[in-house]
Amino acid sequence: MKFYSTKNNSKLVDLKTAVLEGMPKDSGLYMPTEIPLISTKELEDVSKISFQELSLFIAFKFFKDDLSKALIEKLVHESITFDAPLVNIYDNVYALELFHGPTLAFKDFAARFMARLMSSFVKEDKKKLKVIVATSGDTGSAVANSFYSIDNIEVIILYPSGKISKIQEQQIATLDKNIKALEVNGTFDDCQKLVKTALADKELNKKIDLSSANSINIARLLPQTFYYFRAWSQLDKKRRDNLVISVPSGNFGNLCAGLIAKKMGLPIKKFIASTNINDVIPQYLTTGAYTAKASKQTISNAMDVGDPSNFVRIKELYGNIFDDIKKDIVGFSFTDDQTRANIKDTYKRYSYILDPHGSVGMLGLKKYIRQNEDISAGIFFETAHPAKFMDIVEKEIGQKVLIPERLAAFMDKEKRSIKINNDYKELIEQLI
Repeated sequence: MKFYSTKNNSKLVDLKTAVLEGMPKDSGLYMPTEIPLISTKELEDVSKISFQELSLFIAFKFFKDDLSKALIEKLVHESITFDAPLVNIYDNVYALELFHGPTLAFKDFAARFMARLMSSFVKEDKKKLKVIVATSGDTGSAVANSFYSIDNIEVIILYPSGKISKIQEQQIATLDKNIKALEVNGTFDDCQKLVKTALADKELNKKIDLSSANSINIARLLPQTFYYFRAWSQLDKKRRDNLVISVPSGNFGNLCAGLIAKKMGLPIKKFIASTNINDVIPQYLTTGAYTAKASKQTISNAMDVGDPSNFVRIKELYGNIFDDIKKDIVGFSFTDDQTRANIKDTYKRYSYILDPHGSVGMLGLKKYIRQNEDISAGIFFETAHPAKFMDIVEKEIGQKVLIPERLAAFMDKEKRSIKINNDYKELIEQLI
C-alpha cells in the first residue's frame, strides 16, 4: 500500500517511509491511497472470532503488501493482548471499555502496535531514531510505556505543565532509559505546534532521524480501526442495523479511525463527535466554517484541543465535501458541569463509574438518542479507567475508586521531567 500527503497527492511513499517520517516534510499528514474493503460475508465471519484474530484479519488487509505474514502476526500477537469488552449500561446503550491495557487508556492498542512496527523497521535499517510526541494526557503514558526499553529508539514526550492529571503525569514523567519527558509551560496546542515544527524542520532532520508517535503517525491511526469492528461484533444481530457510535474527541484520530472502518464496510449509521467546550468540530458541523481556537482547560483534559490535527484527514476521506461529512457525523459539546452531573447520575442509576471522557461520550450519545429514536443500539467509548481521574470521579460518586495495581505502581516513583518554556530553541536543545 502506498501513502500520500494531504498536501500533495502526487508524491507517494511506502509504509516504512510513512511510519518512520511520521509527518510528510510538507507538513501534511499521510493517507493511504486506498482503503481495503471487507465484504458482507467477511463481516459475518469476523463476528465469530476473538479480538486478536479479528485484529489480525484487519491488519492483513492493510499491511499484507508491505510486511511479511510472520511480522504481521508478531505485531498483533504482541500488541493486542487485552480485550475491549462491550458493557450494556441500560436499554440499547452500551459502553465499549478501551481501558484494559497496560496504561489503562485506549491509546494502548495502537501505541503498542506502532512501537513494535517502528522497532522492526529501525532494526532492519540498523539506525537510531528519535520519536517526538505531544500529549494532552493518555497518549504520553501509552507511548512512553509502549516504547520503554526498546533498543535504538529514544522517545521525547511533551506535555502541558499543570494540565494533565497527577496519575497521567506519573505514567509519563517517572520513566528512565530511553524516555525523556518535557514539561512545557503552555497548552497541548503549544506542545503539538512544537512537535510539528520539529518534524518539518529540514535542518534538524539532517542531523537526527526524527519521527512522531502522535495520531498524526499513520501507524497509530490504522490499528485503531480494530476495536470498531470488535464493538460491532459483540452486538446481537438485531442491534447492528442502525448502530451509532459516540466518540469522545480531542485530536480526532479516534473518530477518523472509525470513519476509515466505515469506508472499509463496517455498517455504522452515524458517528457522534462528542467534545468538551473545545468545540471547533461541532461548530464546523453546524456552520461549515473551521476556526481554530486556543484550547481551554477542562476536566476531560485529553480532549483539550483547539486545532485538531486529524480533521484534515477526515476532510480528505470525504473529498472535502461538507454535506457528505455531515451525513456521517454529528457533533455536540458539553461543559464540565454537565460532565460531572452525568458521572454522578450514571453511577446512581446504573452503578457504572465513568471517567470524564467517557461521560462526554455518553452525553453525546444520549443527546443523539433524544433527537433520533430509530436506532438499534448506541455505543459510547470509555477511553480511560476512572482511577486516572479519581479526584474528579470520587467527588461525584461519593466513594473511593479502586486503583488497579499496575496504575498504583507509578504513584510512588520519582518525577524526572525537564521543564521548558514554549520555545522551539529550548526544544532543539533537548533533541540534539
